[in-house]
Amino acid sequence: MKVKQTPKLIRWLLILVMLLAIPAAQSSPNSETDSPEQAILYLQSSLLEVMRESDQLDYDERFKYLQPVINKTHDIDLIIKTILGATYWSQLDSAQQELMIETFRQLSIATYTGRFVQYEGEQFQIIEQRSLPREQVLVRSLLTKSDGGTVNFDYVLHQVEGNWRIINILFDGVSDLAIKRGEYRAILQRDGFQALIDMLKDKIAQTRQNS
Repeated sequence: MKVKQTPKLIRWLLILVMLLAIPAAQSSPNSETDSPEQAILYLQSSLLEVMRESDQLDYDERFKYLQPVINKTHDIDLIIKTILGATYWSQLDSAQQELMIETFRQLSIATYTGRFVQYEGEQFQIIEQRSLPREQVLVRSLLTKSDGGTVNFDYVLHQVEGNWRIINILFDGVSDLAIKRGEYRAILQRDGFQALIDMLKDKIAQTRQNS
């Protein structure tokens, strides 16, 4: 029986091929994150794969592909707790905390989905791995763009139940955690919890519209 190759079917086949083609083959459930460098390689190779297939995949399909990658390589819970700080976090009830974590998770995935779109020969390179205080590790990497320009992506990771997860990213030395800390806390202090949630949801919507 001949299967009709509809555009939607082709796109889903592409996603399946991408999932099977990720480097660091799925030799064990945690093989992608059993070392700091391996976690970064898994993230970056997945981003490049999405970029290569961007002409065939729409926003929702790219989001769906990256969702498990971000969940496995980022400690979303700790990141948002660190951004808000112990004082603000303790002022939220359990339902608000859960909503904050999930909304921030969706924004994190959406940001990757919207930022890494079209492949034009970009390449990631791991530069070094360095131990930090409090049992954290810094993995320094370099993104070389198609025009020869470079961007430094430095990742701070810690270990959670045997898996290494990102807790901060520095873009050319600028801490993403520090930027968000100032922005999010200012909104909480000035306008309250719901205003922060609304802002995060607006950013998610804008990312989709611009992709």
